[in-house]
Amino acid sequence: MSFYSAGVEYGIHCLLFLVDEQGCPREASVRDLAELQGVPQEYLAKVFTKLAKAGLVASTEGVKGGFKLARPADQINVLDIVTAIDGRKDIFECREIRSRCALFDGSAPSWAQAGTCTVHGVMLNAQKRMEEALAQQTILDMARRVGRVVPAEFAGQVGKWMSQRREPKKDASTAKTIEHQQIG
Repeated sequence: MSFYSAGVEYGIHCLLFLVDEQGCPREASVRDLAELQGVPQEYLAKVFTKLAKAGLVASTEGVKGGFKLARPADQINVLDIVTAIDGRKDIFECREIRSRCALFDGSAPSWAQAGTCTVHGVMLNAQKRMEEALAQQTILDMARRVGRVVPAEFAGQVGKWMSQRREPKKDASTAKTIEHQQIG
């Protein structure tokens, strides 16, 4: 079982599509992002509601409205996204087993309960380090990392695909009129 929800994965991937490797922003609808990545649109809409509430994305106006990053990509870190989508989660819940030792015969001595449980202390340290690591990685850092591993033509294809989705659709009669004007 995963610690973080699928929504965290979907959200991070979506925010990566809302910026190129230079940090230039893009806009996209939830429908287009869902289609681009093959993820459920209804679930992604709920993820974007959480991202918007947290101030990580902003909605765009108009017929082709969608979302864009609400802050520069270098000011949104992975911990921001995780917290927005899944909330603050502890990785460990101490059940104070140390006070239940059979040798204590139901009455644990004070030394057995003093201070933070050693096991809990280790887990708190692990959580702190994990959160620090997530806070150090921004969307821009990740977009640059992706940009180094994908072929240049793929990045261009993504940009073109997203741009085409933002353009108003032309019906067949408009297309024929434009074609006729260009020929004549």
